[in-house]
Amino acid sequence: MTPPTHATLYSVGGKIAAGKTTLARKLAAEHGAALICDDEWLVLLEADIRSLEDHAVHVRRLRAAIGPHVVRLLQLGLSVVLDVPANTVKMREWHRSLAEAAKAPHELHWIDAPDELCRTRLRARNEMKPVGLYFGHVPEAIFDPVNRWVTPPSPAEGFNVVRHLAAASG
Repeated sequence: MTPPTHATLYSVGGKIAAGKTTLARKLAAEHGAALICDDEWLVLLEADIRSLEDHAVHVRRLRAAIGPHVVRLLQLGLSVVLDVPANTVKMREWHRSLAEAAKAPHELHWIDAPDELCRTRLRARNEMKPVGLYFGHVPEAIFDPVNRWVTPPSPAEGFNVVRHLAAASG
């Protein structure tokens, strides 16, 4: 049996609380794609994250574990939505390497959202703890330090970019 050739890797990027997980779930539903959410996996693996450095170590380990599986799913003809933020050039290089290894097309869905909207969403998420979107308290104190690293994609990176404007209600 020859697998379908339409499997696509969908990546998401944007600031903290821009709506990446919500968009990733929507893309997975629209495209019948497997959804891989790093926050969910880190919770299931009981990752002990107490600092940004701890988070970086665990995400690096998780990427090493899931990368080959993402490639294989794509090779088998199943589209994948990676809710592993493609927020930096280095992270996007990893995303693109998976699509290239599988010889699959890719789309980078980038969410443009103003800081104040993201801060409001972060506060609400931390307070309400919505099922499926809340994987742990994200202190507002890390908002600026983390978002300093968030870099919108440039054409030179070679992604098929789909831009989204964050809506105040979304």
